[in-house]
Amino acid sequence: MKSTTAFLFALLILITTVHSQSSKQWLDVNYAGDTLTGHRMDIYLPQGGKVPYPVIVTIAGSAWFGNNTKKQAYQKMGIPILKNGYAVVAINHRFSRQAIFPAQINDVKAAIRFIRANAATYQLDTTFIGITGDSSGGHLSAMMGTTRGLDQYTVGAKSLSLEGKVGKFLNQSSRIDAVVDWYGPSTFQAMDSCGSSFSHDAPDSPESTLTGGPIQQNDNMCALANPITYIDRNDPPFLLLHGDGDKIVPHCQSLLLDKALQAKGVQSRLIIVPKAGHGEGMWLDQYTAEMVKFFDAQKAKKKKGDVRIKG
Repeated sequence: MKSTTAFLFALLILITTVHSQSSKQWLDVNYAGDTLTGHRMDIYLPQGGKVPYPVIVTIAGSAWFGNNTKKQAYQKMGIPILKNGYAVVAINHRFSRQAIFPAQINDVKAAIRFIRANAATYQLDTTFIGITGDSSGGHLSAMMGTTRGLDQYTVGAKSLSLEGKVGKFLNQSSRIDAVVDWYGPSTFQAMDSCGSSFSHDAPDSPESTLTGGPIQQNDNMCALANPITYIDRNDPPFLLLHGDGDKIVPHCQSLLLDKALQAKGVQSRLIIVPKAGHGEGMWLDQYTAEMVKFFDAQKAKKKKGDVRIKG
């Protein structure tokens, strides 16, 4: 009885928190026109502010094994964003045991196209769309930045479509304007050499499952799944946050991505959080405030026309 009461009390607090930050919400909106759980999104509008609202898309980490993580994405990243006048769109994507890469990036791009096509219905201002995610969601957010404006891409003998054919709004753009990547992988084949606590090279690792085979024996597909592969000078600005105690996705992954972005002339800032792990010690107000400040700055630059556009 006590445990039931405690659960109901916690649920009430969660519901109250969500409603206190959001003036209006649409839950379980399907962005692909099918019945898949992995193709659902939740849309939250802030209290107050001027309609329509600029948009931030959030993606929760799941090692690409989850297809229903949008609520976690909203709770981690969405609430502090919503409080600062942005609409938050928390999205699901297909999981890797259902469909390997590029299904996940195809889904995220389809979600962005849906947002653009239905902006008036949901009171969204798509002149600015930012994206943020943690862990595997950070990987997909980074992919959205570095593949902006790209579709068919070939590495060696392997070719794939980054845009895909998901959803009904293929005439819409999937471009985004700013990326906040929380401790996401960027270069799969370097993960084990950076101090990981388990083998990412293993045939059943999250990365191997995502790419359809052991990553060290799957060079071309692995390269196509790495955000670092696609970087060019026209990519949007990045903010990277990573704990130096992360043993799941070692912080070398963000060091490598930051260095590669800057080498191509892309605006990138890396915040290394001392003694923080894979999420532990990361979700402090000072770091979520950095995320909001970054999005505010990029939105202001976009409004002034101080941006480079690719695609």
